[in-house]
Amino acid sequence: QVQLVESGGGLVQAGGSLRLSCTSSARTFSIYSMAWFRQAPGKEREFVVCISGSGSNTNYADSVKGRFTISRDNAKNTVDLQMNSLKPEDTAVYYCATSRRTFYGTSDSKEYDYWGQGTQVTVSS
Repeated sequence: QVQLVESGGGLVQAGGSLRLSCTSSARTFSIYSMAWFRQAPGKEREFVVCISGSGSNTNYADSVKGRFTISRDNAKNTVDLQMNSLKPEDTAVYYCATSRRTFYGTSDSKEYDYWGQGTQVTVSS
């Protein structure tokens, strides 16, 4: 069983920045791909970004490309999401997820085995 704990959410004005962090309890963290998903009120959960176990490969949703940056520190078992130029439409609960089944990560939420509890990000206009 792997536990994921997110932190760093909050309230920010449009154009501002936030940094989310996710800490994993996985013993072999570097073989797990990691991802961030988000879910806005009344909407389905959507893919944001994923990163491979090594950190060499990333894949971003078009809606966040150029504004968000994912990184991971395999020595600390953490993955971060730097969010810049935030927009009101980025408002959502952000979830960290991990998978041992896909080393490079995927946008398919069904491929992720473990999920964090979520952290709220609210962007005011």
